[in-house]
Amino acid sequence: MEIRQACESDISEIVEVLKASLGEDQLELSDTVWRYKHIDNPFGESIVLVAIENSKIIGVRAFMCWKWRMNDTIFNAYRAVDTATHPEHQGKGIFKKLTMAAIEIAAKRGDHFIFNTPNEKSRPGYLKMGWEIVDKVVIAIKPAFNSFLKIKSKKIKYSIDHQVSDEIINNVCNDWNERQLHKGKLFTPKSRYYLSWRYEKNPLQKYQVITTGNIYLAAYVKKRGRIKELRVAECLHNDNKEDKRQISRILLLLSSKFGVQVITYAPDLLDLWSIKLIGSFGPILTLKELNLSTKDKQDLLEINNWDNSIGDLELF
Repeated sequence: MEIRQACESDISEIVEVLKASLGEDQLELSDTVWRYKHIDNPFGESIVLVAIENSKIIGVRAFMCWKWRMNDTIFNAYRAVDTATHPEHQGKGIFKKLTMAAIEIAAKRGDHFIFNTPNEKSRPGYLKMGWEIVDKVVIAIKPAFNSFLKIKSKKIKYSIDHQVSDEIINNVCNDWNERQLHKGKLFTPKSRYYLSWRYEKNPLQKYQVITTGNIYLAAYVKKRGRIKELRVAECLHNDNKEDKRQISRILLLLSSKFGVQVITYAPDLLDLWSIKLIGSFGPILTLKELNLSTKDKQDLLEINNWDNSIGDLELF
């Protein structure tokens, strides 16, 4: 078995392995989706490794490039995302071999850490390879009283509603990043380019995007049985009373439009409403240290030091 870094000419074969492993009905798999995630990413191209046997790709592992910042330190990080082994080659330890090889490449590059939110089935494997549990992600849950009884399913149609120019959106990003920097916590720096890539051009998940004044908001509806959740993936604002009132109005209008029962968001980044639940309702965040100082590692293993939006940690 040969393990090597993937190149662009491998993409079509990689997609076929993903389809064989995950099922074509599970994900919108295509060359376009792969390029979106692993080449067009504004933070940089992913580390992608493939396992080869008899001149055919039988396994793939991808680490998506990401950036975090805390104080004056910019962390070059990766999110452990796509992985697949062809069904005919299960049991050969391909997942572990590819993952360990990708870790070695990232460490030699001087990158700082890898993070992800693995499910119950895959988490033990990551822990055996040196990942550590940070904690469950903190989420705020607000009952949508104005639409709570609208249980009947409604067709969800999203739109991108820009009421301000790209220049103003970029200024909103710069102001937001400056305020986050002063909080002294870990955050993902935002830019107009990033927001466009992440929320407006995402082929895997459509978002309702609204920009107005000093606000950039991206949200979508997550269905849980008959319950519909309006999930605020991103919300940049000026952190003043007027912005918060406007955001509240926007979210209540969206909750009514989509007929949702609850609204969820990151409470550290968006302080709204008095009636809400705040707790460890999100997935379990895990971290693999590569080139961190002892203090930085200690800081990153404390969930209260993560000032993330839902969209920063959401799998897509």
